[in-house]
Amino acid sequence: MKPTLFLTATAAFLLNFAALSADETATKDAPEKDKPAAAKKTGKAVIPVFRLTGISEKPVAEDMPFSFGGSTPESLHSLLTRLEKVASDDKVPAMVLELSNAGLGRAQLEEVVRAIKKIEAADKKVHVHTDIFTTGQLALLGNASELSMVPTGYMFITGMYGEQIFLRGMLDKIGVVPDYFTCGDYKSAGEMFMRTSPSENAAAMSKWLYDGLYDNMVETIAEGRGVSVKTATEWIDEGVFTAERAVKKGIIDVVEHHQGFEDRLKKLYGDDLKFDRRYGKKSGSQIDLSSPFGVMNFYAELLAPSTPRKSTKPGVGIVYLEGAIMPGSSGGNPFLADSAAFADTIRKALDEAAEDDAIKAVVFRINSPGGSAVASEVILNATKRVAAKKPFVVSMGDVAASGGYYVACGTDTILAEESTITGSIGVVVGKFATTAMWDKLGISFTPIERGKNAGMLSSAAVFSDSERAAMRSYMDEVYEVFKGHVTGARGDRLKKPIDDLAGGRVYTGQQALELGLVDRIGGLHDAVVLAAEKADLKPGYDTRIVPRPKNFMEMLMSDLAGPKDDGKHLSLGQTEATVPPVLQVALPLLQNIDPSRVTAIKQALLQLTILQHEKASLTMPILSLGK
Repeated sequence: MKPTLFLTATAAFLLNFAALSADETATKDAPEKDKPAAAKKTGKAVIPVFRLTGISEKPVAEDMPFSFGGSTPESLHSLLTRLEKVASDDKVPAMVLELSNAGLGRAQLEEVVRAIKKIEAADKKVHVHTDIFTTGQLALLGNASELSMVPTGYMFITGMYGEQIFLRGMLDKIGVVPDYFTCGDYKSAGEMFMRTSPSENAAAMSKWLYDGLYDNMVETIAEGRGVSVKTATEWIDEGVFTAERAVKKGIIDVVEHHQGFEDRLKKLYGDDLKFDRRYGKKSGSQIDLSSPFGVMNFYAELLAPSTPRKSTKPGVGIVYLEGAIMPGSSGGNPFLADSAAFADTIRKALDEAAEDDAIKAVVFRINSPGGSAVASEVILNATKRVAAKKPFVVSMGDVAASGGYYVACGTDTILAEESTITGSIGVVVGKFATTAMWDKLGISFTPIERGKNAGMLSSAAVFSDSERAAMRSYMDEVYEVFKGHVTGARGDRLKKPIDDLAGGRVYTGQQALELGLVDRIGGLHDAVVLAAEKADLKPGYDTRIVPRPKNFMEMLMSDLAGPKDDGKHLSLGQTEATVPPVLQVALPLLQNIDPSRVTAIKQALLQLTILQHEKASLTMPILSLGK
């Protein structure tokens, strides 16, 4: 095992163990009302408490004894499963939602809103208590039965703010000359490098995109609070409210401290009600801290091999594609592993789902702005192998554009949320000429060329006329393949000729539905239900993540053993992507200062990494949208 990882894991375990020891009395002598079993025996009302602290797309194993850098975020799939249980549980008359900097994406927000509506449709109340509201949070929780805030709490419902990043000014200062061109008048991803502000077409596209997203958000707020769109717009234009003013305006319902909130719920549902903060979650390992043998037993369980037995129950498999699409694998780079989807990893997951006879249908969850053209083709080919064997449904998350739409073309059924960002059918080609930068440092290079286009991939100069013609020919060919995949998959469902839909145009999910680029509005849960129906699965079927999230010990052991070769496929063998070490250190620190802009910089770096390897990219422009 690598010494650094082992020492880090051991130190983190000991720190968490010390924290558990400090809480021994609370754990050991917990009051009877905090024990789920007692609640079931006595028939007490159970009030699930969901604290939304950030929702991830990809699930993680539930048996982690600790997590690095804070609490492990809950996956969207897990949250939806627990909310669905609330709606059907006879012991649950109501639930509580608490907010803590919930970082839900736009598509995630829409799906959670639908889940809240289903709970209320089951004649159950949804109570919300918080100390702050933002625009996105009001859109998320406005459908709750009751909104409560602490006195002097405040609301910033200021609308939607976003940014586009442009690097040309920086490149000019350091002496780097970008040379990018695209297929399509609206394929503006290269403008980040070529310009200091958007082109006329890119600005027009951003307008129709933001208009669609904003209209959807305002309508969601208006519907949730039972007011007109005009009134909701007036709230947003006013912008800032204290809790007391928000009540007078009708934005929220009650102003009270947390204790008053709890007391009021007890009056409504009984003094002996149970607030269950782990409702629907699996129970973790219990430690008997009164005995050293109990501690030793827990430690033995932690270190023991614990690979779960593979289920043979019929079910629906979910394969996730999250982040920029890149070739090969991450090579263990944590900076990239959390931000990118690697072709080898996704291909293996899809093949595993195709070959598992217990998985009767597959949902492919895509949340990606695109990336490598080659990697996108590898993944698309793998999706077609799945679709040839069993029902295959695509579920789009916040974004599934350019390469993210390319890989969705292996199915005849695509679901997207109204605010999903998709489309961007086009190609970007380019490179950077760095000679002037090296000149500033007093470093010079003398080129030695053999062949008319020998310098095509060199960073010495921009493309020559012959090199540009060759690259454009290559780009046009990739573009035609892309459009062919779209027309082949969508057929006569397309409402316009492909050239009027492509060209880099970006759409919301609702706009894409109207144009025939997707089939229906819906989220991950809807896609799973649809896939199960296509496979004729009976109620009670399994839902399984492919590949299964690794538990703690498996993660440590895989670090020791290195990447596993399944012996069934050949890798493309691309050079593994890298990010400068100084940025790997600096960006996480800057994340706390300016998270949205640091995220945009990370996305730009990933695009640069892709273009460094391939010179051509299927990616959309970077849009920083407030959540």
